[in-house]
Amino acid sequence: MGLSRLAALHGVATSYSPSPDVTVSVPDDTVIAVLAALGVDAGTPEDVRRSLVAAESRSRLLPPTVVVWAGEPLPPALTALPPGSTVTVEPEPAGGPPAPATSWKVPEVASSWKLPGVAEAAPDPAEFPPGWTQPPYGVHRVHVRAPDHHEATATLVVAPARVPQPPERTHGFLVQLYSLLSARSWGMGDLGDLADLAAWAGRTLGSGFIQVNPLHAAVPGHPTDPSPYRPSSRRFPDPVHLHVESVPEYGHVHDRATLDDLRQDAAALSEAVLNKGALIDRDAVWELKRQALELIAQVPLTPGRRAAYCDFLAEQGQALEDHALWCALAEVHGPDWHSWPEPLRDPRSPGTARARSELLDRVDLHCRLAWLTATQLADAQRAAEDAGMEVGIVHDLAVGVHPAGADTWAQQDAFAHGMSVGAPPDAFNARGQDWGLPPWRPDALAATGYAAFRGLLRGLLAHAGALRIDHVMGLFRLWWVPEGRPPTDGTYVTYDAEAMLAVLVLEAHRAGSAVVGEDLGTVEPGVREALARRGVLGTSVLWFERDWDGDGRPLAPEKWRRDCLATATTHDLPSTAARLTGDHVTLRHRLGLLTRPLEEELTEDVTGTAEWLALLARLRMLPEGDGNEEAAVRAVHRFLRATPARMTGVWLPDTVGDRRPQNLPGTWDQYPNWRLPIADPEGHPVTLEEIAASPRLHGLMEVLRRPKARTAPPGERPA
Repeated sequence: MGLSRLAALHGVATSYSPSPDVTVSVPDDTVIAVLAALGVDAGTPEDVRRSLVAAESRSRLLPPTVVVWAGEPLPPALTALPPGSTVTVEPEPAGGPPAPATSWKVPEVASSWKLPGVAEAAPDPAEFPPGWTQPPYGVHRVHVRAPDHHEATATLVVAPARVPQPPERTHGFLVQLYSLLSARSWGMGDLGDLADLAAWAGRTLGSGFIQVNPLHAAVPGHPTDPSPYRPSSRRFPDPVHLHVESVPEYGHVHDRATLDDLRQDAAALSEAVLNKGALIDRDAVWELKRQALELIAQVPLTPGRRAAYCDFLAEQGQALEDHALWCALAEVHGPDWHSWPEPLRDPRSPGTARARSELLDRVDLHCRLAWLTATQLADAQRAAEDAGMEVGIVHDLAVGVHPAGADTWAQQDAFAHGMSVGAPPDAFNARGQDWGLPPWRPDALAATGYAAFRGLLRGLLAHAGALRIDHVMGLFRLWWVPEGRPPTDGTYVTYDAEAMLAVLVLEAHRAGSAVVGEDLGTVEPGVREALARRGVLGTSVLWFERDWDGDGRPLAPEKWRRDCLATATTHDLPSTAARLTGDHVTLRHRLGLLTRPLEEELTEDVTGTAEWLALLARLRMLPEGDGNEEAAVRAVHRFLRATPARMTGVWLPDTVGDRRPQNLPGTWDQYPNWRLPIADPEGHPVTLEEIAASPRLHGLMEVLRRPKARTAPPGERPA
């Protein structure tokens, strides 16, 4: 009983329900291990008693972080304060002179007071204390002094009620950027290709957005982990995505012969991928780009460019210093900081400070690469906006980071070491999942006012029209798996979802960006409702949208939710053509991934697909007698457009009939995950230029929106 109480006080579950009628108990040793990762000793009954007394004896006037939503009543943390308490708020610096702190007295009826300008009603500028921004959204400090002289200080997050919303109806493409090679790519798709795709899709097709995979910095290795969902750092992008020729200093490199040789080698890489059946080789691409970028870095920056670079350094501050230093140290000591010399494992040690001085040139190079990448990210968003896109580039936030990477080194106190994020057993995976990503400690986040989360969001949203959050349920709880144990021996740990959402809404509001949450799979009751209340869109994938509370048949389009991104597939699922033909089942059979006989799997798959096709036919979306695959793909997207979904996403490989998934969960070496270029139905890679000219693409996109008329340049036929 004591262990259960102690676990509950720290948000650690001692049981969970994989389905409404089933409850599973968590092993005690799992609970003890998770508590230990949170700094709570529960190894013996005496330890439990001692930790329980310590936890229950803590009395705070305020929790570490307090959330106030604009236009809504104050939270209990403030309304429960003793009458007569003095509440002092120190406003967040707004870029100008520091605003003075402002104090209020809590009245005798504490529940009736309000924080001027933000509580109970829409902000009224007349109520703002002097020096506050209007409205006072931000991350402030609040200090309370009670009449009995007890005091407490906390972080005060004041957020608008909802994130900015996308237009009522818009469509766009979903693409894994590395897979989109153009005629000018250096062996994989890059930010120049992204800008070009956005400019073309916005102007020619009337598309409103392009959603890409996470562009986070990867952990270097031999080979590098190609998954964009297991990065070294989520805070900074990877310079492998740079379009080298677009860097302004490129044209002033003195050693043109070496640069030309590198370009020829890059062309050979692309040729091998596009015409010789080679896989995308991220390491080979980076080796060529690294050499080119080191030559470019020798070119002095012009005064204006240097000023812009200095501004970037000042804006990014310590976070960029740490990231660049980790990159420089990894070049010398390897990519796993746990194996570095002891002094270098601490980013604040004197030994690390000395190493920084010795590696100053490399640190500056990595800072400059981060700046160049951020600049091209901004260029891509600008190209999208100039093309008339209402949203623009939708960036992707991975659920976690690699345990050996830059983020875990620089923010060691924020992570639960010895733990990994995953998923419990469910109907689709009886063994559960271990993703190999260390989780953030909820107590450390709260104690620091969610500084790490705020900085992460601010960096990602700087050049984003919207942000997709992978496994958005992680804002509420995550499945922690102790190191060395199977995923079945994990448990859920809860986070302060109110605070996490407030920070998300605040940063999205500042950036003017919409937010899409990937809420597929096991979703705790109330989560989708809480996200919707704050304006976070959900994700609806056609094949999963069924009447699960009724007959289980495909959900009619008018019954779909409005506030979502509706798609036919994702990067972890079969392409639409593969789904319609059953190719995805035979692929998994060839790789030995099926848990039932092939015939059973095929029968179930054919039955499910037939139900959808029958619905499409009844709705007159699939022309009678037209049973070819291309017509069925168009019908699927015609259906998506008939739903009330605000955003309709088209998987770019679907536009040319690609049958291969970009990622096949459950595989490692058996399948070339994250290394395939977009291809036609026969598996022949196609370039961005060929995609843009594809009659199949234009036929599909007419289903969503007829292309705008345009005047073609002399000698070119309009698309």
